[in-house]
Amino acid sequence: MTRTAVIAGVGPGLGASLARKFVDEGCRVGLFARSDDSLEALATELGDDALAVPTDITDPEAVAAGFDAVREAFGPVDVLINHASGGSWKGLREISPDEFERAWRVSVHGALLCSQAAVDDMLAGDGGTIVFTGATSAVRGRDGAIGFSAAKFAVRGMAESMARELGPEGIHVAHVVIDGGIRPPEMDDAAEASGYLDPDAIADSYWHLVTQDRSAWTLELDLRPHVEAF
Repeated sequence: MTRTAVIAGVGPGLGASLARKFVDEGCRVGLFARSDDSLEALATELGDDALAVPTDITDPEAVAAGFDAVREAFGPVDVLINHASGGSWKGLREISPDEFERAWRVSVHGALLCSQAAVDDMLAGDGGTIVFTGATSAVRGRDGAIGFSAAKFAVRGMAESMARELGPEGIHVAHVVIDGGIRPPEMDDAAEASGYLDPDAIADSYWHLVTQDRSAWTLELDLRPHVEAF
């Protein structure tokens, strides 16, 4: 089965690994990011099954246009990865209201807009999958990161609510807790990288969520590096 996926929030790390994995598995993939600095290069690397769509996911009109571009190129969307995150790494006394709101707009409001844009395609077809990228901060607030933590808590609640609403309609909604640091693309030293999650391995887990049998869907997946890293 050929799937059409949108990855909202593609950067050089996990976002790129997700794009490569999904294309390797036969998907056609729309790549959303606010900046197109590296987006076009990734789409070129992936070939005809990838489309770079520079999109500000906090803008309803931009999101609608982005999904229209993907549909025109590849057809209806049946997989959405809400991967974008925003957060000012500041505590209560340092963060400005605008910075706090920006974290919410990228992580939560953007995920809402993308989910609303995708869900009608899934309902009209044979269902689909929506995956949210979470973090340790979705379950344990992080010191000095009040905007990021609040946004990630909200994303987790949104995913749980949507799972209960959309599951009976054949749409699998899952939340992935990335409980640890993701290995940066430039890190080559194996010993140094051993305490990080491998982005390609994370992408394998996301693909597993997409292909799960409907009789045993995962709601929340907790990924972390091996125990010696703690």
